Amino acid sequence: MPDYEILLGDIRTHLNSFLNNRTYSGIAVIVDQNTKLHCLPRVSGIHGVDQIISIRSGEKYKSVKTCNKLWSAMSDYNLDRHSLILNIGGGVIGDMGGFAASCYMRGIDFVQIPTTLLSQVDASVGGKLGVDFNEVKNFIGLFKDPTAVIIDPLFLKTLPFEQLRSGYAEMIKHALIANKEVWDRLTRLDEWTNMDWDREIYDSVQIKKQIVIDDPLEKGLRKTLNFGHTVGHALESRSLQTSKPLLHGEAIALGMMVESRLASRLCGLKNEDASAIIKYITRIYSDIDFAYLTQGKEIMEFLYKDKKNKGGKILCALIEDIGQGSYDVHITESDIISAMTSTLKEIDSFI
Repeated sequence: MPDYEILLGDIRTHLNSFLNNRTYSGIAVIVDQNTKLHCLPRVSGIHGVDQIISIRSGEKYKSVKTCNKLWSAMSDYNLDRHSLILNIGGGVIGDMGGFAASCYMRGIDFVQIPTTLLSQVDASVGGKLGVDFNEVKNFIGLFKDPTAVIIDPLFLKTLPFEQLRSGYAEMIKHALIANKEVWDRLTRLDEWTNMDWDREIYDSVQIKKQIVIDDPLEKGLRKTLNFGHTVGHALESRSLQTSKPLLHGEAIALGMMVESRLASRLCGLKNEDASAIIKYITRIYSDIDFAYLTQGKEIMEFLYKDKKNKGGKILCALIEDIGQGSYDVHITESDIISAMTSTLKEIDSFI
């Protein structure tokens, strides 16, 4: 069971309290150019938070090469095994900063301070860390819990609409795999951007936290959190080869639509529920490039490299009902291409 705190509220209050109760020989903050400008000022002036490591933002910099720069900076700051890393940023900084901290001198403490909706409700919770390798997402990594997670909803005010919507995909996923009540509440909103963010972030985090507590090393139940991610990660990896890559949440939105249709064919999800999911996601993400769903053949190389696979078989997390996830469902190439084709036809009928 995770023994770290997940704190929701004002970052200065929670971070001051955290640091006052501990003694570290050094503290370094990892930011990118965006969080350095918009988010770092909210923690500036806190005692000891003065050594800054800045990296470039974006998924393409989530690599071992960037980790080398992080480790060099940590060494230049003379951080030792009793030091602390504060990761202030989205999923890229959280995953990569946590990974770098977990490897440095065989592991030093780190705190996740997620600044995007995506990282607040998903990436910062659960201790999965890593970097991309050979264009495959999170191919190199490990499990290591942070010392704490501090979530300040005020950071959402710094986000452009597309980044906020990207994170919303993970909230949709959490509801679909584990809480029909939350799904019903979200879909009743006339405008999702007007939601009670504190309440919905809390509920979404609780869904993931409970799943992680029940299955910390992803041996069973935790695999349900990969709903939308088998097809979604493959589409995201494919898009990284283009001049305009999909945001993570956009790719997962596409993945959830396709995998909902797969679920109706393989797991007993009602056809009308699959259609309702596809229709709702289409409404929220109506301006993304749905043409990616014509590239079934092109994404197969990424699907066969998916970490969930076993014995050369593509294994997928699907849903049996809204609020009830399943995992380790074997899907074939023809299943995927057929589901992508039929999903695109449904999308066209809703637009």
